[in-house]
Amino acid sequence: MQTSLWKCTAASIALTAGAATAHAQTLSDDVIRIGVLTDISGVYADVSGKGAIEAVKMAVEDFGGTMFGKPIEVIFADHLNKPDIGAAKAREWFDRDGVDMITDLANSGVALAVAGIAKEKKRHIIVNNPSNMGLTNAMCSPYTIHYTYDAYSLAHGTGRTVAEQPGGDTWYFLTVDFAFGIGLEEQVSEVVRAANGKVLGAARHPLGTTDYSSYILQAQSSGAKIIGLASTGHDSINAIKAAHEFGLTPKQKLAGLLLWINDIHSIGIDVAQGMMLTNAWYWDMNDGSREFAKRYYERMNSMPNMAHAGDYSSTMHYLKAVQAAGTDDPDAVSAKMREMPINDFFAQDGKVREDGRMVHDMYLWEVKSPSESKGPWDYFKLVKTIPADKAFAPLADSTCYLVKK
Repeated sequence: MQTSLWKCTAASIALTAGAATAHAQTLSDDVIRIGVLTDISGVYADVSGKGAIEAVKMAVEDFGGTMFGKPIEVIFADHLNKPDIGAAKAREWFDRDGVDMITDLANSGVALAVAGIAKEKKRHIIVNNPSNMGLTNAMCSPYTIHYTYDAYSLAHGTGRTVAEQPGGDTWYFLTVDFAFGIGLEEQVSEVVRAANGKVLGAARHPLGTTDYSSYILQAQSSGAKIIGLASTGHDSINAIKAAHEFGLTPKQKLAGLLLWINDIHSIGIDVAQGMMLTNAWYWDMNDGSREFAKRYYERMNSMPNMAHAGDYSSTMHYLKAVQAAGTDDPDAVSAKMREMPINDFFAQDGKVREDGRMVHDMYLWEVKSPSESKGPWDYFKLVKTIPADKAFAPLADSTCYLVKK
């Protein structure tokens, strides 16, 4: 009798626990929907674009494709590098299409605009491509996470290293004229001045310009020893090629402040050799990186860059947070994303801070010479690992309202 009673009680407890678990595991509309808002057709298409979409899809597939038995869907759109278009798409996705999280967000202006929508709608965005630090300062919210890199980490990687070397004390910038480029120029300028260097000026050019002749001439006439490229994607590629053609490079040294492995592949290591760049990740870092890169290459016929790896890693982190929370409620998921460490092929002991900054190690790389490279995509050699607590701005310096001081 006692045994029967124990079995009955145990069964009741199990049923109760099961019912509680089933109740806890709820999705607002029986689906997790992730939107990849990216540059598919513009200057950042190679470093973001279709590769970002594929990386997110890979994360969803590796997670299992479902959450609590319900589907996980991935949709995407091209923001055309226009903040108003990006903001309108984000609002449409949140209001009409039930999107739970938007990711990638190549272009700082677009990311800042969408961050405002995310805060208003209480929906998540994870920023992997832009560098603007306003995302974890003035535009911070519980729903915005800045994941892969930012202007501070770039400035204190490439900028500080170059500024502290002999011949790195005078700078002139070629800056793409919007939030990303201006923010990067400002960050590096602070680093140069802190190293007792001088900033002699800047030439600001439109996004996507193809004629760099006047900007290169201004840089030449400045007399600066270092020409900092506060741009990325095709803007950086075109500037480097123009500098090479105009004979700038033998007289003045270029410092790429946001270069990608895709850029080096396009430029060629014969032109890019010796350039230093700060990246959060490289495909040949470890076994996990190589395994991910191999699968990505089979899909895209190119190697992934740090943002693609960040798109994968951050999507997986978001899905694990929903799973741990037992719900897609944005506030519950925000708490879990900040509580759970990140340990994968992208980052070890990564953590999302109160202000939404994901902190992790960064790396200073040098582009190999043609004789050092074993073949296509074998382009980087490690110069220095920058620990997480040095790579990103101290939390004490944050102006985010979520940070208690």
